[in-house]
Amino acid sequence: MPMLYLVATPIGNLKDITLRAIEVLQSVDMVACEDTRHSRILLGHYGIRAATTSYTQHNKLHKGQYLLSLLKAGKDVALISDAGMPGILDPGYHLINLAINNNIFVTAIPGATAFVNALAVSGKPTHRFFFEGFLPAKQGARINRLKGLMALDCTIIILESRHRIIATIRDIQTVFGTNKELVCARELTKKFEEVLRVKPAEALEVFKTKPPRGEFVIIL
Repeated sequence: MPMLYLVATPIGNLKDITLRAIEVLQSVDMVACEDTRHSRILLGHYGIRAATTSYTQHNKLHKGQYLLSLLKAGKDVALISDAGMPGILDPGYHLINLAINNNIFVTAIPGATAFVNALAVSGKPTHRFFFEGFLPAKQGARINRLKGLMALDCTIIILESRHRIIATIRDIQTVFGTNKELVCARELTKKFEEVLRVKPAEALEVFKTKPPRGEFVIIL
């Protein structure tokens, strides 16, 4: 029976891959990657010589049909992202739905996810939380969205790039106030992992002397 495997990959430290993930990646007929060049580093590290193909936001329609044709022909396909669990904030959902709608079995091989790691170490309540993902790029829309999030009675998780982290923290300060405590995590599982537990103004002071790098998880 053909299978679509959603294989979680390390979010930074290559040692965080699971034994089962290695086993699956070694056995499938095709590995669909966000970026084949990036994924070959991981695959090569573990001596995995599987065939690979790119599967991105830009080619998901025609590449999705190609991968579906492999599955229909009885081939096993693994879907991986650059880091973490595929299908979360990436084009994986399109292929997953193609498989489901064509009665192809889909299973997940679990592993690390950046926002879960950040939440676990944040010290914030975890019994109820809301995963927002990325906020709008434009300030007006971003502030409006933050105002909507402020009404939630739970922990809030936001992802942000190094290009917008300063602007986003300024907007968080505008909407939530200067006394709002936030957690700002980056480089999780890597050598220079950093978790700031600060108020917005304190985070902005840090970034004045230490330019932001990498992708950030903000916990409110």
